[in-house]
Amino acid sequence: MRRSKMQMCISTLEALVYNGPLRITRITYKANVNCSSLKPILDYLIQNELVEERTLRESKVFYVATPKARTVLSYFNKLKEMLPIPED
Repeated sequence: MRRSKMQMCISTLEALVYNGPLRITRITYKANVNCSSLKPILDYLIQNELVEERTLRESKVFYVATPKARTVLSYFNKLKEMLPIPED
């Protein structure tokens, strides 16, 4: 079954929150999102101040979850507990 953009955004946030700064390849593995879909998702998350793009060591780009991302993820998990939605 195909995942929604919201589900892919949440998976991306979870990958970054639980695994620390990651490069785009590691995010694709951890969030199970292909690279061509991930770039627009990261752009959206950066635009909404949930993720920051940082250049570390030898111009390598890493992505980091912001404190706002942790808050959003916390609210999302609470909502999932209150309104369980069966996954088909």
